[in-house]
Amino acid sequence: MPSVEPLSGLNVHSEHAAQLQQVYTDLHIHIGRSEDGQPVKISGSRNLTFANIAKEASERKGIGLIGIIDCHSPGVRADIRALIASGEMSELAGGGIRYQDTTILLGSEIEIREPGYQESHVLVYFRDLERMDDFAEWMRTRMKNIQLSSQRLYTTYRELQQQVKQRGGLFMPAHMFTPHKGIYGSVTARMGDVLDLDLVDGGELGLSADTTMAGYISELDRYPLFTNSDAHSLGKIGREYNVLRMHEASFDGLLRVLSGDNGAHIEANYGLDPRLGKYHRTYCRNCEHIIHESGSILERCPYCGSTQLTIGVLDRVLHIADRAEPEPPENRPPYRYQVPLSFIPGLGPAKMNRLLDVFGTEMAILHRSSAAELEAVVGSEIAHYIVLAREGRLTLSAGGGGAYGKVITG
Repeated sequence: MPSVEPLSGLNVHSEHAAQLQQVYTDLHIHIGRSEDGQPVKISGSRNLTFANIAKEASERKGIGLIGIIDCHSPGVRADIRALIASGEMSELAGGGIRYQDTTILLGSEIEIREPGYQESHVLVYFRDLERMDDFAEWMRTRMKNIQLSSQRLYTTYRELQQQVKQRGGLFMPAHMFTPHKGIYGSVTARMGDVLDLDLVDGGELGLSADTTMAGYISELDRYPLFTNSDAHSLGKIGREYNVLRMHEASFDGLLRVLSGDNGAHIEANYGLDPRLGKYHRTYCRNCEHIIHESGSILERCPYCGSTQLTIGVLDRVLHIADRAEPEPPENRPPYRYQVPLSFIPGLGPAKMNRLLDVFGTEMAILHRSSAAELEAVVGSEIAHYIVLAREGRLTLSAGGGGAYGKVITG
């Protein structure tokens, strides 16, 4: 089942616009190990290699554009060169690495901490391996272990932005609102305090936030926003994703989406209802309660009085908001709540494989299958849950403190 479809039902006004394609996109996927067994993302699965990610995205997930954000690692870059030399993959003229129906963007997740602030993670992407090599050489002198993922880079945010832009790269804050190393969640109420806002290309929402929540903060109005999986295992690829209308699935194609060139744009974000995110509400680490009370940001747990709180994304957003109500810009695409197939009650590996045998990819199951077709494969109950999931109508409990929310079946 192809992951890229021709545009239909749109009144196009130019030759370029007529060439737009619909591309499913996930721009935040980690590497667990390089092929020689060296660890990259310590918490990532061992089978999460560059080759396996490409295969999973293209053949099982049906995702046409992915960002692998550990490509600064020497072991990963050696793997990429071997795959290109073997002919299994190829470099695209428009930027990126092509494998079957999927294009891979070369990215890096980096940790920054400036004096007086907590640390946060940012994402950077480059159009080709040569630029990634050059950037990695610059990082090597400012990082203790460049082989590993998400390592501390000993420089300033603005210096990092300048270095990325000198190489024609893209810069985005990662999982912006999470209390665990998100720029709003743990660093500052305003990105402009630490970043050059003119050198930010977009932002990543994270699993516990959506675009409505982003609408509370006016400085985000100018930026395109993405929701990505932050996958640490093959199965988590595409648990959140975006639908882009692009001229081609490539680095240059993404640049045109970001600028809105000739009709290219983000059509929609597809992600977890924020209640399912593991940092959505404030959590007491002492008595282990998820705190649902709204209002001003909490200093003590209302259940035990402890100050050992992990502030939830929703509570943090309301605390730093510069608007009383969310006011997302008119051109911001819709955020569609969608529970990943892995959350569906009763949908185990055997039934999942039966669905894939019939429909080809997970994107086809989610977007191009009818209730009757699903029921014929996995029965009425699971088919019903899948339909409710993609319509955002499942009943959910809220997550917090590192524990995901849950689908309530009773």
